[in-house]
Amino acid sequence: MIKTLLVASVSVLMVGGALAADLPQPQPVKAEAAPIGKAPIGKTPVGKSPVVTKG
Repeated sequence: MIKTLLVASVSVLMVGGALAADLPQPQPVKAEAAPIGKAPIGKTPVGKSPVVTKG
């Protein structure tokens, strides 16, 4: 009787531990700081360059 109870309780605990290990864990969000005061030198937006006319 005690042996059966012991085996049943160990089995339930092992299954419970395996189920708890499969639960999703919250992951930390990586916050990257944006560069302040850094202009992209040499890269102009498309269509925003100065219009040069000859005349």
